[in-house]
Amino acid sequence: GRWSICGITGNFTNICVKISLSCRHDDLKEMLDSNKDSLKLEAMKRIVAMIARGKNASDLFPAVVKNVACKNIEVKKLVYVYLVRYAEEQQDLALLSISTFQRGLKDPNQLIRASALRVLSSIRVTIIVPIMMLAIKEAASDMSPYVRKTAAHAIPKLYSLDPDQKDQLIEVIEKLLADKTTLVAGSVVMAFEEVCPERIDLIHKNYRKLCNLLIDVEEWGQVVIINMLTRYARTQFLNPNANVSVSAEGKEDKVEAAALVVKRKPYVMDPDHRLLLRNTKPLLQSRNAAVVMAVAQLYFHLAPKAEVGVIAKALVRLMRSHSEVQYVVLQNVATMTIKRRGMFEPYLKSFYIRSTDPTQIKVLKLEVLTNLANETNISTILREFQTYIKSMDKDFVAATIQAIGRCATNIGEVRDTCLNGLVQLLSNRDELVVAESVVVIKKLLQMQPEKHSDIIKHMAKLTDNIQVPMARASILWLIGEYCEHVPKIAPDVLRKMAKSFTNEEDIVKLQILNLAAKLYLTNSKQTKLLTQYVLNLAKYDQNYDIRDRARFIRQLIVPTDKSGALSKYAKKLFLALKPAPVLESPFKDRDHFQLGSLSHLLNAKAGGYQELPDWPESAPDPSVRNVEVKYPTCSMNIEQSSTEEQKKSTKSKEPKDRSDSESEDEEESSTESSESESEEESESDTDAKKKKKVLLSISINHTLQGTSLRYYILKKWRIYVSFCVALLLKCSFPSPQAASPTCGPLKTYELLHRITGEGLAVTYCFSRRPFTGDPHMVSVQIQFTNNTEVEARSLRVLEPKLQSGMRIAEFPEIDVLPPGEISTVVMGIDFCDSTQAANFQLCTHTKKFFVTIQPPVGELMMPIFMTENEFKKEQGQLMGMNEITEKLTLGEGCRGDHVIIQRVISTANLSRVPCGSAMECRFAGKTVTSGSLVLVTVVTKEERAAQVTVNCEKMLIGTMLVKDILQALSQ
Repeated sequence: GRWSICGITGNFTNICVKISLSCRHDDLKEMLDSNKDSLKLEAMKRIVAMIARGKNASDLFPAVVKNVACKNIEVKKLVYVYLVRYAEEQQDLALLSISTFQRGLKDPNQLIRASALRVLSSIRVTIIVPIMMLAIKEAASDMSPYVRKTAAHAIPKLYSLDPDQKDQLIEVIEKLLADKTTLVAGSVVMAFEEVCPERIDLIHKNYRKLCNLLIDVEEWGQVVIINMLTRYARTQFLNPNANVSVSAEGKEDKVEAAALVVKRKPYVMDPDHRLLLRNTKPLLQSRNAAVVMAVAQLYFHLAPKAEVGVIAKALVRLMRSHSEVQYVVLQNVATMTIKRRGMFEPYLKSFYIRSTDPTQIKVLKLEVLTNLANETNISTILREFQTYIKSMDKDFVAATIQAIGRCATNIGEVRDTCLNGLVQLLSNRDELVVAESVVVIKKLLQMQPEKHSDIIKHMAKLTDNIQVPMARASILWLIGEYCEHVPKIAPDVLRKMAKSFTNEEDIVKLQILNLAAKLYLTNSKQTKLLTQYVLNLAKYDQNYDIRDRARFIRQLIVPTDKSGALSKYAKKLFLALKPAPVLESPFKDRDHFQLGSLSHLLNAKAGGYQELPDWPESAPDPSVRNVEVKYPTCSMNIEQSSTEEQKKSTKSKEPKDRSDSESEDEEESSTESSESESEEESESDTDAKKKKKVLLSISINHTLQGTSLRYYILKKWRIYVSFCVALLLKCSFPSPQAASPTCGPLKTYELLHRITGEGLAVTYCFSRRPFTGDPHMVSVQIQFTNNTEVEARSLRVLEPKLQSGMRIAEFPEIDVLPPGEISTVVMGIDFCDSTQAANFQLCTHTKKFFVTIQPPVGELMMPIFMTENEFKKEQGQLMGMNEITEKLTLGEGCRGDHVIIQRVISTANLSRVPCGSAMECRFAGKTVTSGSLVLVTVVTKEERAAQVTVNCEKMLIGTMLVKDILQALSQ
């Protein structure tokens, strides 16, 4: 009766829960059907919360899908989140709203466009494949990188739905691979890996771009790109360790190895191979364990042996993380220590086992410690093992005993010590410890049985006490194999085993049969009857393996008339010398799987795993990666727009009665251009000619008095006027000595103090001039002051230690700097649109100084000319995640437009954009390396309140720039 009451109570509780859920769903449906957006928003929040808690909300699908056309943006976002979750389950209802999703692809809000594409790709119905393909193609050309990223995510979904679309999807992947946005890079590489990993030709022209973008990609994308580049490098570059003469085990013939090295050509690392290693190395400091593990496996599979050691410290750092992370890291470290033992030896103590570690972590640490054991540290490791044997964790103790056996096998000097220690464990009270010790001792005794007959006798006496089947079987095998060393004890052991034969486990019975056969062949007088008795017992055993073994042994060892030809070889069969077992690590052959992969973790090929390619014997053509680097340019780029306008003007209809002077001007210009092409004039000469034409056009314009004629001339020569403005913006930046009053004097930073530099003082400033050698480098003016009484000679930069693809121009060396003199040089640095410091060595003829140049984010930009309409257009395309807005209170000294302009321009190298509003100031520029637009708007309000808005495709730069501007305006 009690159980039935409990059952009724449980059913009643379930019924109440279902009723409450149905009532709650009815309330939500009413809220979704209301005309108020606030109620709809509240209902969608509750529904999404239910999904997040794992509750089923599929019955609300009809009520939710009706609101997909809601005009409220917040409601629409949540509706799309719901549809992504249930579109595959409710395909018929989702198809009814497919037109709404198509309209969502045209929505001005990038989040809505992306959500609509995500829902569309989640509907797993073949009939809408053409619609999905068209949507992906349009999204791949979207202005928003977030939408392009969503398009990359949709590609594998469509491929899994219809593999016949592979060719068209490859075209989209090829287009997205050329995208220079870090937000898209990881997603498109993932799509490439799932759709067409064999199309390695798509990576060639994007290889260097991916290497340089890697440090700015999100962490998930970094892991995907690094894994892909690892396989790419294994097919395109030579093995950097091919010329290593002796193997890791040191067993190769040195004479033959030396002859092979002579035949090989000296190895020279490909610059692209070095680029990959250099750009991934900083990611070893990532806070994400997956990124660090990805870089570690890349270095293990690709780097020269002398450089792999840098990953050891990063992997040891990960061992302070959660147990799950520790497990994966230790799995990979255990594999690495077999081939590259030396790089983890300095961190031996990091692998010592704590009492709080889970068992699986303890076992893996034991594996690593055993792999790291050598003649130098074996005494320390064995003392550590002695402590582990006292643990209460029996599985861990058994693993420790096995580890001691492996150490004894690998290092002959401590074999006797380990064997004696294991023999002492035979008197342990714990039966499992004794059993494991017996198994390990058995393996060790096979190496030198003649020296340890006493141990064999001691183990024979344990058969009465040890009950673990494996241990009893090991003792019997050992006595039978070396019965000539214990001729008096062996028959007595067989007598006891024959008495308890029927009660033994199968594995023990098989070893009793073997022992009987061996004793019959060596000591038949004492054991003949015992052997026949055991064979008769086994003849009627329930296990057919034991019955078959008994019949086989009887026919071999007991001669009869019907015995086969094998009976005369019985001694050779049973008493043949057995080779000593080799105790090897279970991780020995695991490195053929790519480290960090699921297949390596499971030691079995998992679904979707791609084999790591072998190194090529000869290097493929490296010119396939030589592509012209085209930095992104904005629509208001003066030179580009001027060229386009010139083409349009030549095609447009012009008056037929043109003056002769105009035709002569065109002939002169065409003659000059042809001469410049034939004679290959320098860029400076070309710029000079353009300046002359600009000045000529301006003078003509100001000389003419007629309004219509002046307008015609302006229209005719507008290309040169715009080029003049761009040229002035590009070349007429203020020098440190004569800075313009708008931005004030340039800030000077100390590079080397005169005390640290032993009399040599070095300062630097960002001159805000374009660097002549490379327009994508920041120009840094460095000033040397010799405060000593001795001349400084040979001032230069040596061995720059740059990070994440940074570049430095050739430093102009100063031969002699007399006492008390000052010398100034200009240095070009490509910071890759990053505020990471450029570290290098500043050297004289006697000293070396380590110095650092840290760029403020505002110095990574260059001003550009832009009209008000162009500013608004570009700002409209950089909305959403690319827009950062902050409110502030202006400082006491920041009153008036001229002060705001001065402080913004002194903070960032931007130019002023015309604006019709007196309460608003606009500034425009672009990053020096990639040319990404940077738009700044400062709106002043009442009572010193203001608002700063920064629109920038690079969100990190935008965030840092907002902080600097807020600090400048708040003072």
